[in-house]
Amino acid sequence: MNSTTSIVAILLAGILTNNMVLSKFLGICPFLGVSKKVNTAFSMSIAVILVMVIATAVTWPIYTYLLYPNFTYLQTVVFILVIAAIVQLIEVFLKKFIKPIYNALGIYLPLITTNCAVLGITMLNITDGLNFGLSLVNALAAGLGFMLAMLLFAGVRSKLDTADVPEFLKGLPITLIAAALVALSFLGFAGIGG
Repeated sequence: MNSTTSIVAILLAGILTNNMVLSKFLGICPFLGVSKKVNTAFSMSIAVILVMVIATAVTWPIYTYLLYPNFTYLQTVVFILVIAAIVQLIEVFLKKFIKPIYNALGIYLPLITTNCAVLGITMLNITDGLNFGLSLVNALAAGLGFMLAMLLFAGVRSKLDTADVPEFLKGLPITLIAAALVALSFLGFAGIGG
């Protein structure tokens, strides 16, 4: 398999078959919390993509050249610290230069620090043995998959606002049912990756 095929396979897998939210069930907190409006879901997704790619660009060399082989037990702690620092930098940038996005994301922006999808992709890149370039592609694909899930679910939730939902299902119950149906629809992609 040549490098172009590898890149395309990683992109398709990250977006569809190995979607962090809908297949691996990582990043559920922002998926449920920030998907009420399409524009907020889009902004959150852009921030997550940015953090995933930058976190991968920083954590891969740290693991490869500093932690491996003697200090691998520090991987989780170091990766969380790196991700937290990156999120803080992005938060400061947004607050100073793009105030509307900063205000729209509210409490969910700092929650990217603890978004298990971000930590998950940095750790999966190491576990899967991907080189630096393919790790960046995988992080981008995971971010795009996150965006796809967020936008799809934001669209579904906007339809739920006008739907005739029985009283006992309104709110969280119908949201969870809708999330399950969206996740279920992605099971069809499972056979593609072989």
